[in-house]
Amino acid sequence: MNELAINGGNKIKTTPFGTGRRFGFEEGKELLEALEQNTLFYHAGNKVKTFLNNFNELYGVKYSVAASSGTAAIHVALGVSGVTVGDEVITSPITDQGTLIGILYQNAIPVFADLDPNSYNLSPESVEEKITDRTKAIVVVHLAGNPVDMDPIMEIATKYRLKVIEDCAQSYMAKYEGKLVGTIGDYGCFSTNDFKHISTGDGGMVTINSNDEDDFKTAHAFADKNYQRFGTNVQRELNYLAPNYRMTELQGAVGIAQLKKLPFICEKRTKHGDEISMGIKDLKGIYSHKVNKNDTCTYWFYMFRIDEESFSCSRNEFAEALRAEGIPASAGYIPQVVYLNGLFQNKQAYINSHFPFELSSTVYKKGLCPEAEKILLTSIRIPVSEFYTDDDIRDIVNAIHKVTSYYQINKVKAN
Repeated sequence: MNELAINGGNKIKTTPFGTGRRFGFEEGKELLEALEQNTLFYHAGNKVKTFLNNFNELYGVKYSVAASSGTAAIHVALGVSGVTVGDEVITSPITDQGTLIGILYQNAIPVFADLDPNSYNLSPESVEEKITDRTKAIVVVHLAGNPVDMDPIMEIATKYRLKVIEDCAQSYMAKYEGKLVGTIGDYGCFSTNDFKHISTGDGGMVTINSNDEDDFKTAHAFADKNYQRFGTNVQRELNYLAPNYRMTELQGAVGIAQLKKLPFICEKRTKHGDEISMGIKDLKGIYSHKVNKNDTCTYWFYMFRIDEESFSCSRNEFAEALRAEGIPASAGYIPQVVYLNGLFQNKQAYINSHFPFELSSTVYKKGLCPEAEKILLTSIRIPVSEFYTDDDIRDIVNAIHKVTSYYQINKVKAN
């Protein structure tokens, strides 16, 4: 039995992981052109418009709206969906705060449904169980680039007349049954912050999948203080509150160059993630990142689960052993399901106020979504990069094999 590096043995990963430059001459050229326009305002310049046109062409959609962040994109979609005071919106308990902010800014109530134990995405059965007469929308989160099982979600939405908003922040170019995620629900929301497949520093987009021009104009205005900016005509008559979520020409310029790299980025990530799954699929006590047969995952990260009963170590010790082997493994994804955070435990969206939670009897307690809670207690996350080499992926797989074998043999010996 090979001694683990954490115990003084030779580590698996002895060479640096592959790296590369995300930004280069292409982005610089677009930025210079943006500056030469003598305006950085999206309506007066051409960079944001070009970025959106290119994105629409790549995704096969007619309309999209730019925003200042992925969080803003979700808020725009919620606002256009008519989500308002006291409504309920069903979403995932394993997500970033950005998924939730727009719900609460609309003074609606987040409701959390449980997850599939191996895809880490919303369980359609749990979603339907959470529906009440106050439910207005479902925000699905395609976590880590892995598509949610959308057909049953859309059937549920049709049955109960709900809007479906796709959080695609981590799932560029991912496909569900051959269809790009972000084009299936009523709205698809994307992020271009620095921790996504492509980056403009910050930014986001919303796809308007109804292909309805009025719907598009409402979304466009909702991202711009409700100003109607089309052609040379600008209407400033305000009928309801809307935020200022405008994207700048600098963000649009970088986005133009980044979009050209996106297919390569996603193809490499899909290849690397699928190879990790193939490499560990037969290991006892290891549950690989489940991707449905006809789907394409673009792995913003790779996450697998362990059955601690099969090992002589805890999940945390397993991750620590991988790190000693040279693999940058982390225990879980986020520290805890979001409903256990203080915002929900104290029911305080606004300082010194319990609004809008006081409008609802929704309870946020431990055990609310048992599968989601188990996922975070038993999962190990490994970063994926388009710059990784084939050797890097082999080292990841070999390290998981080595640590698995060591702690399973120790388990047998202990018994």
